[in-house]
Amino acid sequence: DFKGVPYVYARKAELGHPTAELLPKFCQDLINGLHFPKPMRWADLDFRFARPIRWLVSLYGNEVVPFTFIGLESGKTSRGHRTLGSTVTIESPAQYIKAMGDAYVIVDQEERKEIIRKQIRELAAGVKGQVETDEGLLEEVTHIVEYPTALLGNVAQEYMELPEPVITTPMKEHQRYFPVRDKEGKLLPYFITVRNGDSYALEKVQAGNEKVLKARLEDAAFYYREDQKTPLAALVEKLEKVTYHEKLGSVLCRVERMENLAQYIGELLGISKEEKADVARTAYLAKADLVTLMVYDFPELQGIMGADYARNSGEKPEVCTGIMEHYQPRFAGDELPKSLTGRIVSIADKLDAIVGAFGVGIQPTGSQDPYALRRQAQGIVGIILETGWDISLDDLFNVSYTNFVKQGVNLLPLEEIQGQLHDFFQQRVRFVLQEQGHSYDTLDAVLAQGWDSIVRIAKKAQVLAERRKKEEFIPYSQAYIRCLNLSKKAESPKLNPQVLVEPQEKALAEALAQRKENHTNLIKEGKYLEAYELASQLIPLIEELFDAVMIMVDDEELKNARLALLSECVTVLGCIGELSLLA
Repeated sequence: DFKGVPYVYARKAELGHPTAELLPKFCQDLINGLHFPKPMRWADLDFRFARPIRWLVSLYGNEVVPFTFIGLESGKTSRGHRTLGSTVTIESPAQYIKAMGDAYVIVDQEERKEIIRKQIRELAAGVKGQVETDEGLLEEVTHIVEYPTALLGNVAQEYMELPEPVITTPMKEHQRYFPVRDKEGKLLPYFITVRNGDSYALEKVQAGNEKVLKARLEDAAFYYREDQKTPLAALVEKLEKVTYHEKLGSVLCRVERMENLAQYIGELLGISKEEKADVARTAYLAKADLVTLMVYDFPELQGIMGADYARNSGEKPEVCTGIMEHYQPRFAGDELPKSLTGRIVSIADKLDAIVGAFGVGIQPTGSQDPYALRRQAQGIVGIILETGWDISLDDLFNVSYTNFVKQGVNLLPLEEIQGQLHDFFQQRVRFVLQEQGHSYDTLDAVLAQGWDSIVRIAKKAQVLAERRKKEEFIPYSQAYIRCLNLSKKAESPKLNPQVLVEPQEKALAEALAQRKENHTNLIKEGKYLEAYELASQLIPLIEELFDAVMIMVDDEELKNARLALLSECVTVLGCIGELSLLA
């Protein structure tokens, strides 16, 4: 029996085998079990891997684990760095790291990372600069070199007049270079790159890297000049020719839906007339940079260039900031938008993407999320929790869905996808609140009662998490569970206090009646701590009732009245969650 569910099980004894006998098949299975996002084939093999496999080293102690894989025999022979190293014989696992190091391959990735970190720090200091911490870029560079040697390169002064993201994006995203800044964070005309090799002919490597970056920046400078010949607002109509999704229309259709939804959110929040105009303008211009030359070649700059071009076109600062921020968070750990326009348009953008995807049957699976729907939902959850906006998700779903219908988009029925959307957002809310430190059973308890507002769930979870640490919560939860178990037997939850006869039950019924309206109003206002404290005043009365009154009496009318009384207690005491689910 496990948590009340019976299971049938059996014990099966299996004889062990010598490790040496098991390892050959294990090694083959291990290689077959490695998967990569973009595997490749080579020669006439059906097997796929990240790169062609040229040799196999497999040792158990000092002995070779003999097996054959894609025509290769395992052995003790490996190879070092492609140009600096040579053939290496690995006599035992203990010698592996040193033997490869002697052949210019630093096996330990953490050691490689620290070597790179130290080298780029020293090079930056040599020009009175520093390198911003970008662990993602450092991690990537660590895994594309075996024997790192960092070098400093120069950026031609003529390109330093470009907007900073136009310079740093080609550096980081395309060339894997580290930009160098001064102590105030201003970009300096240098970059640092990491060579896979030693310091031989380093000046030629530097010149080659500078030439590649110069070509990138020359293209960027051309795009920047050409893009600014047209005001950003004049580009919006061109979005009609850009397909967002074959079943969901063009990007211009998407902009119209975003405008509508953003304005609806603004209405809910009661923002000013001027703020509504800023939100509408931001939503209208948010995707215009998708048809610029710069974003076409550097898609990482979408939103960033839109903000720059909007500023150059004379748009208000609130609109420019909103355009840039509406994509945030762009990746895990990224900042949430901070401006009002950015927050509202970000929610509208992300919700339109999610509802549209679910409407045409696109949902994330365990390993696949090509439209980044999880990240977008998590962004919505993060913004709402940070702002404290008490918004109904169902209302947003309905408005977003209606926007598609008005455009003639054929979606699955709303009734079919609304439950799926709720489940999807519930998973994201649970994930975010667990990241904040809430336990799984606290979240089980607050989510079990149904929900529509992310903020209210977070408030409930916070109150429940804090209260359950207190000693007085024990009698509170015990009273709740006892009332709950008995109230399940009630034929009708409606209480008729006139039937009650004992002073203890009359006192409890009167106490409930006195607090009911106030308690209901506290719940409506989202004041769950105050509601809990008001409900806790009933605990002594409930305990007195159970001490003095038999609930399950023969008189059906009296029994049902008492059970109905307990049902009302369950409703009031359960204001912060389904307490029976707490471990």
